[in-house]
Amino acid sequence: MRYITSGVCSSAIDIELDGDIIKSVSFQGGCNGNLKGISSLVAGMKAEDAIAKLKGIRCGFKSTSCPDQLATALEKLLEK
Repeated sequence: MRYITSGVCSSAIDIELDGDIIKSVSFQGGCNGNLKGISSLVAGMKAEDAIAKLKGIRCGFKSTSCPDQLATALEKLLEK
């Protein structure tokens, strides 16, 4: 699934789940090293656990962040 982000430097997040387990995450744009690190850390994690850890994280004065956008994308995926 491709999720189009809002309010952050990255423009999209590609996510692959196996049931409720995150197989892979790839951010388009944004802070390359940090987002590769987040992608690596959440791989193999239950989507619900990643949401609990990432939801609500803010970037500077923005009301959201790339990790928060990932949590939102995962929530939408789990709704399907």
